[in-house]
Amino acid sequence: MGANLPAAVLWDMDGTLIDSEPYWIAAETELCTKFGVPWTHQDGLSLVGNSLEYSAGILRERGVLMESHDIIDHLIGRVTMQVRERAPWQQDAFDLLNDVLAAGIPCALVTMSYKQLADALLARVPEAFAVVVTGDEVAKGKPDPEAFLLAASRLGVDIHECVAFEDSISGVASALASAARTVGVQRLIPVEPQAGLSRVASLEGLTVADIREIAAGKVIDQLA
Repeated sequence: MGANLPAAVLWDMDGTLIDSEPYWIAAETELCTKFGVPWTHQDGLSLVGNSLEYSAGILRERGVLMESHDIIDHLIGRVTMQVRERAPWQQDAFDLLNDVLAAGIPCALVTMSYKQLADALLARVPEAFAVVVTGDEVAKGKPDPEAFLLAASRLGVDIHECVAFEDSISGVASALASAARTVGVQRLIPVEPQAGLSRVASLEGLTVADIREIAAGKVIDQLA
């Protein structure tokens, strides 16, 4: 490993970069209400970070009488519409993203949302991400490591020299399984301790120097 680590920073989108999880939960609740299916906030939280195919399967099991692809189209359409109207940035992540870009470190967006939704965000920051990997172009969604490995491959960098930011259980599992240095940001869901996992309550105050140290192998834990 060289002195100029990290080779890249890999960012999750929903929850980590933008506060879109309430949009997803509202769209799920709307769909369940249509079919008379009970759906709680906790039910919504249980789907955070998972692939849309998985989420659609759960909704079907609960009684949403639609094909999986139709459920996905509905959820994506509703959330995309709201993100286009207002991209609810997580300010701490937005500030750190700008610092990372100013330092000349390549960034990738690694999201289980589909291209349609990612494009709504990218329209607001068209130069931010050198690579984008979305849920509709991987065979296995998070918690499988495929999306992070694909991002590193497209960037032409060693995944071991990348730092990944995630906020969900499945996202953290995906990043760790890929062998990226992983930072779990505690947003809506508790981030449980794991070997090799850095944990932060917020990205506020985190610096590029901190990211370089994490890339070199340091583990920080603000939640211990």
